[in-house]
Amino acid sequence: MESESAIAALAALAQSTRLDTFRLLVRHEPEGVPAGELARLIGVPQNTMSAHLAILSRAGLIKGERHSRSIIYRAEIDALRDLTLYLVKDCCGGSAELCAPIISALAPCCTSPN
Repeated sequence: MESESAIAALAALAQSTRLDTFRLLVRHEPEGVPAGELARLIGVPQNTMSAHLAILSRAGLIKGERHSRSIIYRAEIDALRDLTLYLVKDCCGGSAELCAPIISALAPCCTSPN
């Protein structure tokens, strides 16, 4: 990931409605959520949600796909992975022991419930 892409993604997430929207979309992978339902779940007007979705989309964090009369939005999980790796790749100057707590904290959320 390039620095400019990371800055755009972080800037898009640096607003509470957009962060809540992105987190909600991540939780609803892989099925996605229609735009109107996102607005209802987050509690904002549809035109406001549309503006937030455009910002997240331009940052490469989400994508929308038209299904009949509605647009289903999905999180771009690869972009989330790339951003996370960009932030921790050179973690603590390459001192693996300093990064171990970060990796340990991530592991439980990434395991299968089976």
